[in-house]
Amino acid sequence: MRRTRILTAVLALAAGLLAGTPPVVAAGNASEVPLAADTYTWKNARIDGGGFVPGIVFNRKEKNLAYARTDIGGAYRWQESSKTWTPLLDSVGWDDWGHTGVVGLASDPVDPDKVYAAVGTYTNSWDPKNGAVMRSSDRGASWQKTVLPFKLGGNMPGRGMGERLAVDPNKNSVLYLGAPSGKGLWRSTDSGVSWSQVTAFPNPGTYQQDPGDTSGYASDNQGVVWVTFDESTGTAGTATRSIYVGVADLQNSVYRSTDGGASWSRLAGQPTGYLAHKGVLDAVNGYLYLTYSDKGGPYDGGKGQVWRYATSTGTWTNISPVAEADTSYGFSGLTVDRQKPRTVMATAYSAWWPDTQIFRSTDSGATWTRAWDYTSYPDRANRFTLDVSSSPWLTWGANPSPPEQSPKLGWMTESLEIDPFNSNRMMYGTGATLYGTENLTNWDSGGKFTIKPMVQGLEETAVNDLASPPSGAPLLSALGDVGGFRHTDLTKVPPMMFTQPNFTTTTSLDFAETDPNTVVRVGNLDSGPHIAFSTDNGANWFAGTDPSGVSGGGTVAASSDGGRFVWSPDGSGVRYTTGFGTSWSASSGIPAGAIVESDRVDTKTFYGFKSGKFYVSTDGGATFTASAATGLPSGDSVRFKALPGVKGDVWLAGGAADGAYGLWHSTDSGATWTKLSNVDQADTVGFGKAAPGASYQTLYTSAKIGGVRGIFRSTDKGASWTRINDDAHQWGWTGAAITGDPRVYGRVYVSTNGRGVIYGDTSDTGGGGPTDPTDPPPTGACAVTYKITNQWSGGFQADVQLTNTGSSAWSGWTLAWTFPNAQTVTQTWNAETTQSASTVTAKNVGWNANVAAGSSVSFGFTGTWSGTNGKPTAFRTGDRNCTVS
Repeated sequence: MRRTRILTAVLALAAGLLAGTPPVVAAGNASEVPLAADTYTWKNARIDGGGFVPGIVFNRKEKNLAYARTDIGGAYRWQESSKTWTPLLDSVGWDDWGHTGVVGLASDPVDPDKVYAAVGTYTNSWDPKNGAVMRSSDRGASWQKTVLPFKLGGNMPGRGMGERLAVDPNKNSVLYLGAPSGKGLWRSTDSGVSWSQVTAFPNPGTYQQDPGDTSGYASDNQGVVWVTFDESTGTAGTATRSIYVGVADLQNSVYRSTDGGASWSRLAGQPTGYLAHKGVLDAVNGYLYLTYSDKGGPYDGGKGQVWRYATSTGTWTNISPVAEADTSYGFSGLTVDRQKPRTVMATAYSAWWPDTQIFRSTDSGATWTRAWDYTSYPDRANRFTLDVSSSPWLTWGANPSPPEQSPKLGWMTESLEIDPFNSNRMMYGTGATLYGTENLTNWDSGGKFTIKPMVQGLEETAVNDLASPPSGAPLLSALGDVGGFRHTDLTKVPPMMFTQPNFTTTTSLDFAETDPNTVVRVGNLDSGPHIAFSTDNGANWFAGTDPSGVSGGGTVAASSDGGRFVWSPDGSGVRYTTGFGTSWSASSGIPAGAIVESDRVDTKTFYGFKSGKFYVSTDGGATFTASAATGLPSGDSVRFKALPGVKGDVWLAGGAADGAYGLWHSTDSGATWTKLSNVDQADTVGFGKAAPGASYQTLYTSAKIGGVRGIFRSTDKGASWTRINDDAHQWGWTGAAITGDPRVYGRVYVSTNGRGVIYGDTSDTGGGGPTDPTDPPPTGACAVTYKITNQWSGGFQADVQLTNTGSSAWSGWTLAWTFPNAQTVTQTWNAETTQSASTVTAKNVGWNANVAAGSSVSFGFTGTWSGTNGKPTAFRTGDRNCTVS
């Protein structure tokens, strides 16, 4: 992938996220809407990766404990037993969507149960909220948060530098955080609970990628970018004396304190004209290693150097593996082998063509070898083999000419870490995945080491559109950066993204309702067509022809029989065609930039929406007429869809807090609309298979109902709603797309902005709605499943599923049990708990009080244990004992 392609994609994502940002909600009384509860199982439709991994952190006290951070998709913890990653920030909700961007990560080197994340996505107006430091004492199973008086930028320029967040290895109650935007260096002395600025620190940074950028994105001061401690200058329980800090300043990039942070000075004799992306200290040999670039990254960088600083003598040594005159890239990724501290590795993060480069030294940087070398140009010899069979799409379907290869070793390689307990294991992040090897030392013996994706469970795609056809593949997706995929099996990685052409970002897709083999997609591409068609359900594609002026994908709609298409591209007005887009005609009566959709029954009826007006065409998109309906959202933050199987049945979601906002329904092709009074706000709408016994398809929406933000389902045309996600599964912003599965009742596909495609399956087989809130407490039969989902020294996490096995609905519930080994509950989600001695009582929260007969509700908690962590053997709800499984 070329630099311009990624840069365009990310800036487009940023702009799109601005337009689709959840609006600030005005204070007021929430609607009094009774909500039913249901238990869903949530998973990712597997893609494995798909985005930038700028940080990898290994704990240096406990073997196999590692974390990864992403720029928009949260943080993850490594699971050694399964070689997978566990997401840690799925509990971040709609209003705090920016806190899914992680700019710094720190694993406590004294107490491995503790982990910290510095979160916030943008420092400019795109993210309305300030950043925060999140802290966990159970390895990310649960979090507490301290909001900062400034913003953080997990998806800003310079995000690959770091780590900005660090824990003192001698006194772990002390943490430092490097801030952007001229906010300087910050310190906590109470394990991240409170923070104050280090006023003695002299330089808040000066470097801006583009001072002239009026959006504030590229013009932000990248600030203080890393902190590292010299652990040899302290003892357990006392603060480390020598601390090194990197600053985004081309002339003054490294500072040191030798008195535990009381005073600071610029390191004398340091290189100038560069930014120090990383600073890694080898306390055994007394060396601080630094990788430099002339730019902040992660896309740019034309020159670079690698230096070694002797901490005892102050001597600087240029140990660059390549002479500056021979570079066209900067250095960033940097790691020391803690088992063999003279072994150092670095990456040429911005080497885009023909490939990135990784360098290795076993003599403290005196000499280096490369991951690959030229034999006789353009032929090259690799020290590695790259096996992407688990994620075959990483080839991008490319067959480049030498010296390029497919798959590539990577790009944007700003994170690189050797396992501190295992010299053979190394991981590094790229712009698309996380790679690793477990036989790294073959490099030194002349053999080849094997690189494979080590990314399963880490899903980081931004989702723009979703479709679930009635036949063929169950899921088609439109994604940022990697285009999109056809999933024939949700549990397996598809072999390839959409190709011919490869859009950098797919913005919209559609299929013909009565001929699902006909599929159309539109998207962004540096050069080439912006529309593609498939006649085999998205398995293979061919490019269409752009009308004049097209600059981006926009939205597209296919007629119900696939015989014609309406396209609203960026840079041009709305167009229509018969056949597969070899020529296009201008549609009249509809403004440029309108969102377009098709009726799912009438082959010539298409719909559009722009700036509060709904438009209808009955002649295949040639002419549109504005509906006389009023009261719809005035802006363009709207998604609407027509119901399959019923002509003229249309649902529209969207709006903003300062105007009309909610969910509307029309049964006459948009001539008139009814706003649902029981929906406070709604941002997406989709349809799935009807519930057993129901005649109308199931509705799904990302919405605020009854004062609660979540993912909702209705089986009775919106008369009542069931919240189907919970507080542990929120995924930040979910406002781009949603669809049910027309073949599986209860299955729903949810878009996220950085956590990929989430799909959920219900435990409810009946699809019932809420019950009368005056119903008595439950006394019917019940069943409980108690699972310990994670356990560590002194702590554990458990999930509890409570099922109503009786014949009548519950409108409130309590569940009591006794721990067999004096365990103690420390934090609970989706329930309220009290504990007396070893007896625990859990009670519903407001939104999950109603549990229909045959349905379930789930909650979870973390707790402490010692000696033994046995499971409870008996549970009671009301006056009844529950069946335990």
